Amino acid sequence: MQWNSWQEFLTMRGYGLYVWGSFGACAVAMILEPLWVRNRWNAIRTRQPRQERS
Repeated sequence: MQWNSWQEFLTMRGYGLYVWGSFGACAVAMILEPLWVRNRWNAIRTRQPRQERS
């Protein structure tokens, strides 16, 4: 596709909100997922007795 201006690129012929919203949701998920996994991993490790952690 070719766009004649940045405005056309951002609106994407009326589908801009859907497209950019999808990209935003994906970016948020990709940022939050590793953080949630790390927090869960740390919570599990702190609940284990120290002698089992070898």
